[in-house]
Formats: sequence, C-alpha cells, structure tokens
Amino acid sequence: MPATTVSELWVVSLGQVSYGDAELLQERARAARQAEAIPDCLLLLEHPPVYTKGRRTEPSDLPMGEQWYRMQGVDVRDADRGGQVTYHGPGQLVGYPIVRVASVHDYVHVLEAAIIAALADEGIAAEVREGLTGVWAGAAGGSAKIGSIGVHISRGVATHGFAVNVDNDLQPFEWIVTCGSGDVRMTSLLKETGRTGAMPCFRRRVAWRLAQGLDRRQRLVSAARLRAAIERPAVPA
Repeated sequence: MPATTVSELWVVSLGQVSYGDAELLQERARAARQAEAIPDCLLLLEHPPVYTKGRRTEPSDLPMGEQWYRMQGVDVRDADRGGQVTYHGPGQLVGYPIVRVASVHDYVHVLEAAIIAALADEGIAAEVREGLTGVWAGAAGGSAKIGSIGVHISRGVATHGFAVNVDNDLQPFEWIVTCGSGDVRMTSLLKETGRTGAMPCFRRRVAWRLAQGLDRRQRLVSAARLRAAIERPAVPA
C-alpha cells in the first residue's frame, strides 16, 4: 500500500507583536490558506499589554472603564473571536493557528488537548471543565485557569486560537471580569512550578503537541518565508 501523506504545519515564531499587527497578519495568512497558497500554519508570539474583547463581552466585564485601563498602560481592542474579555501581555504564549477546520467543537478539543499535553510535559497536571472552554491547573482539582481559547472560522479556516500563561504578570486579570466570570482566578507555569525561563521550551512543546493533534508534520518557517508566501500574487487558473 502507498505511504500516507502527512500535511505540514508551518510553525512561525514571531517574538513580540502588537495586537493590531497580529490581526493583519492573521487576515492575510487566512486569505492565503483559503486560496491554498500556504499549508496550515501556527503563529507563536507574545503581545504588549492588551485586553481583547470577544463577541460576547459586556461593558460590565471592564468595570473600570476603558480609559482607566489605557492609563495603566494596557490597550483595549475588539476581537472577532468567540468568548469574552481576556488579557494578553509579555510572558504569555499566544498561538494563532491558521488552519482548515471541519468541526469547531472538535478543533477546540484539539487545542485544549495540545495545551494539556504540553503542560504535562512540564510536569503540570491540567484539565478542562465541563461546559467551559479553556484549560485549568493547580490545587483542588484544577482551581485556576492557565490557558484561554477563542476562535473565529471564516470559509472553513480558523484564526485566533489560544493563550497560555507562562511567566506573565497576572495582576491585569484581577482588574476585569475574566472570561465572563468573577470567580475565575488565573495561574501560570511560573506560579505552578517556580521555574523561570520556561518560554522557549514550552513554545516548542506546544507546537509539537498541536502538530500531533492536527496530524501534521511540523516545519519551522521564518517570518520572512511566511510573509513572502502570503504576499505572492495568485496565479490565474
């Protein structure tokens, strides 16, 4: 029998990128993926401090008022993903998979499973909660949220994705109604393990585990290579 062909997952590490620039890059990568100009890809990055408001965000989720948050040095941006308000900042790993999706439910499960497996590789037991999206870890059977997920699907291709707290400041989560619930408390790899400098290794673990979950062969690609591919003019049929 012929060998089964495994598609690639391009993994692109971008460093720190503003939320606006990351949105534009996602949109262009999504258009290229829809046109079959690139394979599935995973953008890994960190954001400067920013609150992003998903489609179900209520004004009461930002009780201090948007101007107050900006005065604290945290931007506030709308996002076309699902979910409510969350925080991104340096030291948090953000992953934007630009991938073809057949079932949103199954895809979210793949993201959760990949995060849980990568955390297990770090010695952290994590879990999902019935009826909720995201990943929990810590004492008392997973008492604090460590990973958030929110996606958007357009013409069969996903944007947005996940964020995992590695060694970021958790205080900004306390200033909002995180993920629509005042009961949510956040944790991080640093808080759970006491280890610093985990980002490079954890970034690799997440990419590897997500490639496994999507049944893709991981290929490390530079930002320049990705941009060249998505900027290439389409060839007429």
